[in-house]
Amino acid sequence: MRHQRRSLEDLVRAFAAPGADPASCLVELVAGIRPHKPHDTESPSRSLLALSHILEHHEELRAEFRHALLEFLAKRNAVSFYADAGVFPNRGFFSESLRRISRLILPDEANPAYLKDAVGIIFNHASDAQWVSAVPDQLWQELLLSLHLDEADTDKYASSLLEDIFEALRVISYRIAAIGLEPELVRVFPALENFESPFIAQNPEMLRYLSEYREWRQGQGGVVHDARHMRVLFDQSREVVERVRTRASREGTSLSLTLLLQRIGQHLDRCDMLITFLDAFSQRRSMADAIPALVTIIKRLVADETRKNDIRAFWRANVDLLARRVTDNAGRTGEHYITSGRSEYFTMFRSAALGGFVIAFMALFKLFITGAHMAPLTEALAVCLNYGFGFVLIHILHGTVATKQPAMTAATLAAGIDHTSNRQRDLDQMALLVARTTRSQLVAIIGNVSVAVPTAILLGVALTKAYGHPFPEMAKAQLLLNSVHPWLSGSLVFAAIAGVCLFLTGLISGYYDNLAAYNRIPQRLMALGTPRRLFGETRWNRVCRYIENNLGALAGNFFFGFMLGGVTAFGVLFGLPVDIRHIAFSSAYLGFSLNALNYAIPWHEMVIASLGVALIGLVNLIVSFWLSLRVASRAREVTIPRGALMLRIFRLLLRQPREFIFPPRTMTAKSIDEKETTPEK
Repeated sequence: MRHQRRSLEDLVRAFAAPGADPASCLVELVAGIRPHKPHDTESPSRSLLALSHILEHHEELRAEFRHALLEFLAKRNAVSFYADAGVFPNRGFFSESLRRISRLILPDEANPAYLKDAVGIIFNHASDAQWVSAVPDQLWQELLLSLHLDEADTDKYASSLLEDIFEALRVISYRIAAIGLEPELVRVFPALENFESPFIAQNPEMLRYLSEYREWRQGQGGVVHDARHMRVLFDQSREVVERVRTRASREGTSLSLTLLLQRIGQHLDRCDMLITFLDAFSQRRSMADAIPALVTIIKRLVADETRKNDIRAFWRANVDLLARRVTDNAGRTGEHYITSGRSEYFTMFRSAALGGFVIAFMALFKLFITGAHMAPLTEALAVCLNYGFGFVLIHILHGTVATKQPAMTAATLAAGIDHTSNRQRDLDQMALLVARTTRSQLVAIIGNVSVAVPTAILLGVALTKAYGHPFPEMAKAQLLLNSVHPWLSGSLVFAAIAGVCLFLTGLISGYYDNLAAYNRIPQRLMALGTPRRLFGETRWNRVCRYIENNLGALAGNFFFGFMLGGVTAFGVLFGLPVDIRHIAFSSAYLGFSLNALNYAIPWHEMVIASLGVALIGLVNLIVSFWLSLRVASRAREVTIPRGALMLRIFRLLLRQPREFIFPPRTMTAKSIDEKETTPEK
């Protein structure tokens, strides 16, 4: 501790050395305070306490250090620091993303004449944001108090500081007014055109406030203009932002709109922070009164400046609304994949049976395509189109592909946590929802497999009679049989890859549903004159409504097919051992193999093959469900208590195992505890 205090004292004395450069001295001082580990807050806290002690008890050192620091700040343009640090620029989402990535590789040339760049030079570690923010405000306040700022030429330095803040507030106010006129914002919230916009109304109020504050500061006015009305306008602006977010979550959003809303919020927060400092300073014209607000500004802006090229933080801040919208779309779709009563249960079985029937033909067409020995690119495209159009056909015919369910139902499960109601009740309902989802997926798998296998066998029998030899050939049949072996063929790894594709399918479906709503594609299609004349207005309106309700599902199915076919092509192109395994197709290929091998398969190989198909389905479900639930819970900012939820699920499984397999005659909304405590009659 004595060595650390002595080292800090030497660093402070460096400011008083002849010809000392304050910027270089500040770099060394911050380096002496910076902890070795970013999460360590004790080390910088001790250093700040020691530095405060040195400044408090060494008047000469304090005077030299204070003079050097204030001169350093006064000689630099600080407007951009107050107005721009941590605020997203007026660029597109992808343009800003590319800019940040390029600056990570090749940083900007810093201009020390600007305080914004000087702060970036002094706090030159990305981890500085973490410890600067984590050190308690009280320690930073004690450090500033130990400078005894009122002993300096307060008027000179305070005037420079205040003028920079005035100019920053004026710039930010104009920017808020300009953003409030953005066509995209007005399109989503047309009321801004019909009523006085708070974004615009705050600008003259801000200019009046700054003018009267400047007059008061110069002794020409009695009191500072009250900022309460301006804060009311800021609150009204935030209400408009929240209304736009709410409407966008229902009617569709975009990355550009999300970035626009983020910028408005950042500008409003920055104005609040700077005005809080001005209000505190105006109490007694004393910097000591404004130190708590000044610490807030310093910590916030230093942290923002050190994160200026943080690509992860930028994406996390701007993708949230779009992710919520996308997962909500998938969640609404997922509600149709969760059965409640027995009628829905058997409807799901029939739908899955239809899906299994079509999948058997899709598997047959793939065998034809791969057996035609086309050029690699042509073959890959043909396989992708076979899968893509096949899945689209299943959707149009109201069929079901079992493993597509988790990507849809995960968002519904994430939405099942209700923050406002009883947590125990929430977990009970979540456990019941998991049980309903499990039996829905189980019956869908049974429907797919129970029809895909016999359909494949019948097709194989018909083609064997037509060709006069087994279809497929014996060698190909043996390869198909080996492809589902659970531990020799890599089938479980390939099943996990298919699970990732299933997860992406849910996001793609939600994205295109959002795209259709945001760009009002159905309404624009209805306005087309030529199709209305060709098909008739009633029929064309039905087509447009179908597109409105199914564009996401159609796009998701089509892209899912291309992903399944494209993974194999990707592996061939780059020489990588990657493929996909999907339970419905694997079961169909097993049916073709049984027929081609004349059902002469040893019983243990048949058991292993059946186990492989079951494990492929399990991996498909687990991977896609886990990824989808993770994204959905993050988008909703929901923390799912996994341990407590698993306990509730396990208790429900022990007491009512049938809930996970077959629905009761009538659904009840009782929780597990209610069922346990209900007295028997």
